[in-house]
This record gives sequence, structure tokens and C-alpha cells, in this order.
Amino acid sequence: MKIFKNEKLIRRNGKIGEYSSLGGMVVLVIGAYLAFSGLFKPETVTLRNQIAMLGSMFLGIILAQIGNHFGLRYGKSPRPDEKLDTGLKGLHSDFNLFHYMAPASHVLVGPAGVWVMIPYHQRGKVEFRKSRWRLTGGGFLQGYLRFFGQEALGRPDLEAAAEANAVIKFLAKKLDPTEIPEVKAILVFTNDTVELDAAESTVPALRLKQLKDFMRQESKKHALANQEIDEIAQLLKGE
Repeated sequence: MKIFKNEKLIRRNGKIGEYSSLGGMVVLVIGAYLAFSGLFKPETVTLRNQIAMLGSMFLGIILAQIGNHFGLRYGKSPRPDEKLDTGLKGLHSDFNLFHYMAPASHVLVGPAGVWVMIPYHQRGKVEFRKSRWRLTGGGFLQGYLRFFGQEALGRPDLEAAAEANAVIKFLAKKLDPTEIPEVKAILVFTNDTVELDAAESTVPALRLKQLKDFMRQESKKHALANQEIDEIAQLLKGE
């Protein structure tokens, strides 16, 4: 398997996450200081101080959210792209894996076809019931991260459709309409402890350790010929 990454983007966004988290922490400390100062010295409380305190708390939370968002995706190892690399290690050299180089973040092109992979780092129990995704459990850490809005599952089905459509639109600008391949999406849960119950999902959803075998099975269908694989890979590399 050949792997291609936008290392410049990864480094840049990693720094954004690092600095945003640090800035959020500093601003929250300032807000806490102003709050406690008002408690112990009520005579010093003014409207300006109150506005500064509330503004600091609000800004600190926003910066923390930004830091979590970028940090989880581009920060410390193992990043989502590194986890996908590990999960797919050993696939045939006809497979090409692209990270942050295509309209979707993670795209696999090979005999199995074109697949948009959407990684989720959540722990706890993930289930799909009656057309709804639910996340439960996960302990204190996940509860903390939910507070900052970074652990909610949201709508994986809609995210999958949006990423697949973005790749289709990209290929439509480069290829003849008759040459545009089917672009499929798959949800990949990378946390080793996650409990996944999503048999009813219309979008394939599996744990990371199942991903390689899944793609090997799909490759038996020979969705793309070698010439098609090479052509699409060249487009995604920008060549």
C-alpha cells in the first residue's frame, strides 16, 4: 500500500490546536481570577470587570473547543491518519491511501474501489437504532470532552454522504462522466475499547481492526482496474 500525506497541513493544524488549547487555558485562568477577585473583594466589582470576566470565560471555552478539534485530528500521535495507516498496513501495493490531499480527509483508492474513510475516536458504546446514532458511556474523560462539544457523534451518515459527494464532484471536473467511479463511504471507529452496534446502518461502520479484512473482501469484486486506479491516484496527487 502506498501512503500520501499533506504533511504541511498536518503540521500547521497541529500548531493551531496546540496554541489554541494553551491560549484557552490562559484566558480561562484570567476569567477565574476576575471571578474570585469579585468574591473576595466585592467593592472592586464593576460592570467593566463583569464584562471582562464573562468575555474571558466565553473566549476561553471557544479556544478550548478549537484546540480540541484540531488537537484530536492533527495533534499528538497516534493521529487518525496514523491509526488508519496501521489498520490498513499490509494491503497490496495497488492500494493508495491519501490523507488531507483530496476533497475528503481520508481516501483509499484500489481494487476495492474509491472509499472515503471517516475515523471516530470515541470510546464507550456506539449504536445505531431507528435511524439514529447514540453514544453512551466512556467515563469521566469523555464526559469532559462532551462538555466542549468534541465527542458528540452528530450525524455520521450525513458526514459520510457529504465527503463522498465532495470526491465525486472533484472527479467530475477531471474525468469524463462515463469514467467517474462509485465513491463509497465507511465509518471507522479507532478506539480499541469502543463497543459498536451498527448493523442497521446504511453506511458501513466497523472497528479499526476489521478495516483491512473488509477492504480485502471488497477488492475481490475488482471494482477498479489497474489503469483506473492509477488515473484516479494521479488526480488526487495533483499530477
